[in-house]
Amino acid sequence: MSSIRCIQLCKTFRQGDEIITGLDHVDIVVDKGEFVCLSGPSGSGKTTLLNAIGGLDTPDSGEIHMDGIRIDMLAKGPLADMRLHNIGFVFQAYNLIPVLTAQENVEFVMQVQGVAAAERAQKARDILKEVGLVGMEDRKPAQLSGGQQQRVAVARAIASQPKLVLADEPTANLDTVASSQLMNLFSELNQHHRVTFIIATHDKRVMAYAKRLIKMEDGKIISDEMQAPILDEN
Repeated sequence: MSSIRCIQLCKTFRQGDEIITGLDHVDIVVDKGEFVCLSGPSGSGKTTLLNAIGGLDTPDSGEIHMDGIRIDMLAKGPLADMRLHNIGFVFQAYNLIPVLTAQENVEFVMQVQGVAAAERAQKARDILKEVGLVGMEDRKPAQLSGGQQQRVAVARAIASQPKLVLADEPTANLDTVASSQLMNLFSELNQHHRVTFIIATHDKRVMAYAKRLIKMEDGKIISDEMQAPILDEN
């Protein structure tokens, strides 16, 4: 069964007197374990599509199915529960809670899920080790570099053991080295944990890691191609 299936998604936005097309009859199927990049210029619809798949925004028309469940028809409570247990989000702005430490930020999702304190503390430490942040568990976001904050955001996104990770311009605030490290981490999680990734980006370095590249323009998919991703051993 396909993890994600979008059928004829349409979405428009109003800017003053102008109607902006976010999605224009978009069809897409993403199977479990795929590593997909959505590319295109600003306003192409890639973030709108990402938000629709993640249940953060509702399309004007069309259908979104995740593992056979039509999520665009879910009420707020079941939709929030579905996101909590199935989807990890990585945003350009990190969205870390500034008064919490790195470990507490990672624990937060598990706390909402009802995971016991000792278990979530151990899991948070393990995940922070996996993303290369040993010794920084007690630092707050302001005490971390941009790349380190993004790694905390990734750790938080995968703490709930999601089936799907949605990332919106995850390397936008990172330098070349930090970007490469982050994408290597994404690739490792995809290969070894079978986590499905959908990443919205205009960064060609990020696109090079994708096994499947979907290009968007004016709310439409203009190409959808498989490619051989780069293998970075660093």
